Amino acid sequence: MNRIEIRELTKDYGTTRVVDHLTFDVLPGRVTGFLGPNGAGKSTTMRLLLGLDHLTSGAATIAGTRFTELRQPLHQVGALLDPQAAHGGRTARDHLLALAVSNGIPAKRVDEVLEQCGIASVGRRRVKTYSLGMRQRLGIAAALLGDPAVLLLDEPTNGLDPEGIIWIRELMRSLAADGCTVLVSSHLMAETASFADHLIVLAQGKLLADSPMKEFIDSRSSPRARLRTSEPDRLREALAREGFGLLAAEDGCWTVDGIRAESLGAVAARHGVPLLELSDERASLEQAYLELTAGHAQFSATPA
Repeated sequence: MNRIEIRELTKDYGTTRVVDHLTFDVLPGRVTGFLGPNGAGKSTTMRLLLGLDHLTSGAATIAGTRFTELRQPLHQVGALLDPQAAHGGRTARDHLLALAVSNGIPAKRVDEVLEQCGIASVGRRRVKTYSLGMRQRLGIAAALLGDPAVLLLDEPTNGLDPEGIIWIRELMRSLAADGCTVLVSSHLMAETASFADHLIVLAQGKLLADSPMKEFIDSRSSPRARLRTSEPDRLREALAREGFGLLAAEDGCWTVDGIRAESLGAVAARHGVPLLELSDERASLEQAYLELTAGHAQFSATPA
């Protein structure tokens, strides 16, 4: 099974502990968002998993095997950690071809991933002429080269235009639907909310959360319903009898704290109050994340 397994993973740089006894799994069939403030240990954890840094203690394996023990790793694991990794003097095609040859991947696969990532027309241009977004697409092409079952992406939307952001979002979800294990580190909460099914949240090298996206947000949200009605006074009286208050919101809407839409609808029906619009108002991922990580940020600016 192509799951990522992190067990008591610890990494010290001198006297500084950047990863502190982490334990979690990343499962196939879903996109897992990897979140945390700057310095939380996300990139270090990915580097330890790929054998790019030596761990202090614990274990980081893929299907029970360390990355450094894989004979042809690109067939099992694809990774984008640094879009600047490709040598600027090489063409994109030559960069991918070198990776393919070293991992026993047919040369025709190079042209396939160049096409898939939208840079086939510039595949014979030197990488130093590429924009950040083009380098990002090249890095993603390298990660996809071996058609791996595990994909690690660090800030994959960085530098991409809106079309590229939609493309990578749909790609990640498609790969997960096909059974791949997809771990994506990002600081963009709204973007993460659009593709992630599950969340792993770190702060100061420690695990803060490991839960499905909906559960993560709901556990940090108070019930609130949003509505529109032609008879707010009658609804206010009805809600007051039930112990709730009606609060004015923007665009002619109203909100009620402490109640779900289903229950509010029942109150309105009992009192014959017409509702023109009714929905639950949930906290955003950004709000839930900030609530969880408050006080954990290594760097924070002074409020204006």
